Amino acid sequence: MKPDMFKEPVSILVGLGFPAEICSVTDAYRHLCEWPVRLRDNSHAAAVKACGAALRGEIEADTARGVFAAFAAKHDLLAPESNAIAAARLSRDRDPQVR
Repeated sequence: MKPDMFKEPVSILVGLGFPAEICSVTDAYRHLCEWPVRLRDNSHAAAVKACGAALRGEIEADTARGVFAAFAAKHDLLAPESNAIAAARLSRDRDPQVR
């Protein structure tokens, strides 16, 4: 495994709500660089700093993952777990009045 790979990806929503998996520090850093300047805040700065430190080998990739995941959570980017989606579909299929 490459040193910048996460043990577990961070699933985020991009574009019009499409899920994407961020699997490495490089992916996270790329996403952060594309984040609109007007929306950048302290959580963005912390995530960029953590990703830079991980790319330089100063911290573990999964430490940067945690900071990136916190940034994503703060900005409501985390994709719902597939189990939650499946459960919602299952309950909708069982009870057609649930929509």
